[in-house]
Amino acid sequence: MKNLLPALFCGVISFSTLAQQANDSDLIKRGEYLARVGDCVACHTSKGGIPFAGGLPMVTPIGTIYSTNITPDKDTGIGNYSFEDFDQAVRHGVRKSGETLYPAMPYPSYAIVTEPDMRALYAYFMQQVEPVSHANKSSDIPWPLSMRWPLYFWRGMFAPDVKDFAAEQGEDPQLARGRYLVEGLGHCGACHTPRSLTMQEKVLSNKQGDDYLSGSNAPVDGWVAINLRGDNQQGLGRWSEEQLTEFLLTGRNDKTAVFGGMTDVIVHSLQYLTAEDTTAIARYLKSLPAKDPTQPPFTPDDTVAKALLKGDDSKTGAAIYIDNCAACHKTDGKGYSRFFPQLQGNSVVLTEDATSLIHIVLTGNTLPGVQGAPSSITMPAFGWRLNDQQVADVVNFIRSSWGNNASAITAKDVANVREDKDVIRDPKLLGSQDVEQLLK
Repeated sequence: MKNLLPALFCGVISFSTLAQQANDSDLIKRGEYLARVGDCVACHTSKGGIPFAGGLPMVTPIGTIYSTNITPDKDTGIGNYSFEDFDQAVRHGVRKSGETLYPAMPYPSYAIVTEPDMRALYAYFMQQVEPVSHANKSSDIPWPLSMRWPLYFWRGMFAPDVKDFAAEQGEDPQLARGRYLVEGLGHCGACHTPRSLTMQEKVLSNKQGDDYLSGSNAPVDGWVAINLRGDNQQGLGRWSEEQLTEFLLTGRNDKTAVFGGMTDVIVHSLQYLTAEDTTAIARYLKSLPAKDPTQPPFTPDDTVAKALLKGDDSKTGAAIYIDNCAACHKTDGKGYSRFFPQLQGNSVVLTEDATSLIHIVLTGNTLPGVQGAPSSITMPAFGWRLNDQQVADVVNFIRSSWGNNASAITAKDVANVREDKDVIRDPKLLGSQDVEQLLK
């Protein structure tokens, strides 16, 4: 009996230890998933590709902001952060030193993240992420905008009321989950909601108004975030829930393919979401009414397609389109489903601001293969081949053909994108006729 009691005691202690380890493992695993949902790695990866080491430049209307090191390194990262420090930074925008973070960190959206989810994130970053010693550059923002102390008052003025995000009585649980992911960790509004002159998102949730997710009113890094509401032409009104779910998981569907900044969101985040969460997000987005309910349905028009089929390329920009674009996007603008995106009725083509379309014609883009769609999609750069007037002509041709009815652009608009060093940082992005140069 004397030997039995200690043995039983040790057994209880061992069982408790194993149970605690299992709980910690589950918490860390959940935190890793939530970090995927928040797409933390997209902004906080170093130029050398080190996850969470920071240093990535983000071009904003007030200057260039460099992301911080969020690995648990004690000297250059967040290794000395307690949970309370971590929570203050993520949900309230205040770093351990007491300084306010620039709102490029979307803490107004993260304010609604629940405490259990915050503890899971903290466990993941502190116990699973490898510490990396990587000191980052200071943000390149001109004075007086570079001063942080006014941001204390900015936070006070525009801090979200968490009650606005609470689930309504009787709300469908799947819609509530989708809303929580979109308005919270997913921080979709950070890009897809217009901002005021004081740089805050005009609204932070659909309850606060129909500006929410109605599209950005200024390009970010040379890309314009589209309207995610139910508008017929520039929004998702013509997308089914299934098409939207496919797009979220793979970055492509029979209407379009992702490019620009949204590529990182698909590659680093959305492809890893569970089927339940992806469906919840799609269902919530499809529940959003149109910003402009008077917008007429998109009406296809085959006049240009018939003319091109007959060899008539007299319309301005048509010959350039035939020579450079038609092989992939076809003369009817319908492209190839789930591979080369459709241009007819494409929301990106129809946006008022044509910056995204100009940008992709100049520099091209690549959507890497993902879990549900292993083939990569590449649009070559045409900046080396087409001058500003030719790019303007072909963009205008695309924006005015097959039923598209978007405003015209000028060669000056193209030059503004081409010459913006914050958008096209390296001239090699414009392509080259020199194969050796391309290989470099």
